[in-house]
Amino acid sequence: MTPATPAAPTGAEPTDSEGARHGVPDPAARYSAHTRHSPHGKEIDALEDLFGDAADRANPVGTAAVVSADEQGHMLPAGEESLTGFGLNAHFVPAALGGRFTGLEGLIGVMRAVYRRDPCLGLGYGAGSFMAGANVWTAGSEAQQAWLAELLLSGGRAACAYHELAHGNDFSRAGLTALPGPDGRLRLNGRKEVVANLRRAEAMVLFARTDPAQGSRSHSQLLLDSADLPTGAVRHLERFGTVGMRGVQLGGVEFTDCAVPADSVVGNPGQGVETALRSFQATRIALPGMTIGLLDTALRTALRGARGRRLYGGTVTDLPLSRSILAEAFADLLLADTFTAVAARTTHTAPAQAGVYAAAVKAFVPRLLMHAVYRLSELLGSQFYLRSAEQPLFQKLLRDVQPSAFGHASRVSCQSALLPQLPLTARRTWRKDGAAALPEETFHLGEPLPAPCFTDLTVTGGGRDPLSRSLVLGAAQAAASRDDEAVTAQARLWCDELDALAADAAGLGPAEAGPAASPYAFGLTTRWTGVLAAAACLGTWWQRPDAAGPTATLAALHRLGAHLDRHRDPLPARLAEPLHAELVRRFDAGLTFDIDCRPTGA
Repeated sequence: MTPATPAAPTGAEPTDSEGARHGVPDPAARYSAHTRHSPHGKEIDALEDLFGDAADRANPVGTAAVVSADEQGHMLPAGEESLTGFGLNAHFVPAALGGRFTGLEGLIGVMRAVYRRDPCLGLGYGAGSFMAGANVWTAGSEAQQAWLAELLLSGGRAACAYHELAHGNDFSRAGLTALPGPDGRLRLNGRKEVVANLRRAEAMVLFARTDPAQGSRSHSQLLLDSADLPTGAVRHLERFGTVGMRGVQLGGVEFTDCAVPADSVVGNPGQGVETALRSFQATRIALPGMTIGLLDTALRTALRGARGRRLYGGTVTDLPLSRSILAEAFADLLLADTFTAVAARTTHTAPAQAGVYAAAVKAFVPRLLMHAVYRLSELLGSQFYLRSAEQPLFQKLLRDVQPSAFGHASRVSCQSALLPQLPLTARRTWRKDGAAALPEETFHLGEPLPAPCFTDLTVTGGGRDPLSRSLVLGAAQAAASRDDEAVTAQARLWCDELDALAADAAGLGPAEAGPAASPYAFGLTTRWTGVLAAAACLGTWWQRPDAAGPTATLAALHRLGAHLDRHRDPLPARLAEPLHAELVRRFDAGLTFDIDCRPTGA
């Protein structure tokens, strides 16, 4: 594997024709240069066309309809009909099984369009089926994979039933049992709770204890046809009400001596935890990546409101502080998108280490999204509490972003996945000569890669961290090739942080590798995620396909430092003002704020 090599110096920064109208270069041009290569780009555009103009009050999937459905606590009917007609489920099914899934980056792009319109549609219609399917694609038999693929491709739903209120995200302690009965079939006893679409799903992937003995081989996953479950042995619980994602139907089920076929087990009996940990490498990247669409709409809504509100003889956006807040949210979005996109591409180029990057993304990105949306709410001032103009939609988005931090996997559970791997990785990879970096194509965002194989995903990274090695090698090459001085200085700072982290990780004892670890130990995992996010941004810059300046990269790295409490400085005006100009340009042109920079009606 060859490391990311910085491009040769290019001299003066060119000015994009669009940005020139505002008198500034287009600082984010490099982020959009790959748009023409984006996986499923035509499908994303078709989906945006299907959704239409969000501002049209007569649009059955417009903002007014989305807010109305939220207030009533149900899914948007026209939205579900549109997604069924579009064939969204095909994007959850691997191409080898007749679907359109060819990688996480393309799936994220399609689903982000849904989240931009309504996060409830994204989670309630699609994401749950993908989470269930990922387990089957990872360990299911050919027959199980074919059956679930056919069900999803025909418009059916699948629920992923891990959660029990008594155990939260610690699914390895799940109490629902599936033990052999006298006739050889498994008998289900127990509950699953707070599961999306459980009552509506035609299939469910159920996590259950299949061995009363303690240990890592005591649980399995089962793929069940909901129509085949004996009626008297299954009781659906009342729907769970929520503050955010009000339209998502979170249900529960109680099984009482419910007989199911023994061959419903996914993979080998006792491999439930292993299968879950492997499939998490896809879902922990995909869900935060999808939710970036929520921030896109929140930023668009806040900008629209700020431009329409007059203060001190001008608009809110005439104030430097307001422009700084908007630019920082834009930089946050680009930071999250870059980190997520690189992590998604490692499932192709470094699948054995993708679990590390998946846990890092899930630990970092949702928290960033929550903070960014909350900060934008401050921009709306006291008018945020009104139920008029932009406020109802923004209030919904602020509620909807909250579950992203704990849904599916909490931040602490992701940190717990990283913590045991930290000392070994520090010794084996970070400063060891000969340790492999990521292939360059990992950072060529949007360009095609060979289809990933779910079976290549592993439980741990084996002490290897090629993304951090790309940072180390790339920084050395950047210094030698006289890359942009400000970017090279940032690379040196993050390499220094990696050295300091390695020294601190060396002092961790065995007791610091489990749930009883100290806050200090968990803090080291936060620092590791920061290094990985910085490596993703810098690696993407070094592999940039054009000669646009580093404004967006430097802004993203500045925001990364703020999120990690390395500093509390606002974004400098030399970065904030060009970013704000680019934000306004995209807003006026009806373009998304993410890397793809695509047309949107949101």
